[in-house]
Amino acid sequence: MKKIIPRLGLAAATLALSACAGTAHRPAASPSPLPWQNAGQMIVVTSSGWDEVRGQMRFFQRENGQWVQQGPAQPVMLGRAGSAWGIGLHPAQANGPQKREGDGRNPAGVFTIGQAFGYQQTVQSGLPYRQMQASHWCMDVNGSPLYNQIVDSREVGQAAVHGSSEPMRLDIHNHGDDRYKYGFVIEHNAQNTRGKGSCIFAHLWGNPDKTTAGCTAMAEPVMVALLQQLDAKKRPVFVLLPEHEYDRQQQQWALPSRADFR
Repeated sequence: MKKIIPRLGLAAATLALSACAGTAHRPAASPSPLPWQNAGQMIVVTSSGWDEVRGQMRFFQRENGQWVQQGPAQPVMLGRAGSAWGIGLHPAQANGPQKREGDGRNPAGVFTIGQAFGYQQTVQSGLPYRQMQASHWCMDVNGSPLYNQIVDSREVGQAAVHGSSEPMRLDIHNHGDDRYKYGFVIEHNAQNTRGKGSCIFAHLWGNPDKTTAGCTAMAEPVMVALLQQLDAKKRPVFVLLPEHEYDRQQQQWALPSRADFR
């Protein structure tokens, strides 16, 4: 009896033979361009692991297509619980903790650097700057329609900022606290998805051993120098990763090699 090959099986067999013969080869799809491929400045913060509360910060500028470190590494303090994957320019990651509101972790990944802020009327920086007043709050209330936004209660109403734990003038609301004297926004969760983490900044530290609620804290001279170097026209980005994740992503994400760190 003549053996009948089902049409589907025959098509599959023909395709397999063609592929083996090399006649059905299709060129591999080009990788998608990185959202930060045109960045000319990069702040890199690394730590020894997800639960580590101390980090090392390095500042890079792109020169002739290569990342070149500017100055020595500087110590920074991280969240009281370490770090966790945040929502930024990078693809979503499943292998590790995920940032959520109130977890005390810094968002990890690659993020756009937003506006600078502080207590002074002006600062020397290439970033857009906004002087904070006693009426400015960052909304960390999950149920608020203003979640993850810095707002002025004179504009949105006092009731709209009820429950926020993030006054932007800590010196006025917290007995002379100068941690927000200088800082800038790290644009984690830019779509303001509730519960995914809010009000992520780089700012001054209270002291070299004090952790944060999820921000990156540093000494005042380090922050002042950083603000002077950052330039919005160069599309700066902020990268924060544990070392093992940095090494895993370094080539694919076109990050500076740790072999060149100093």
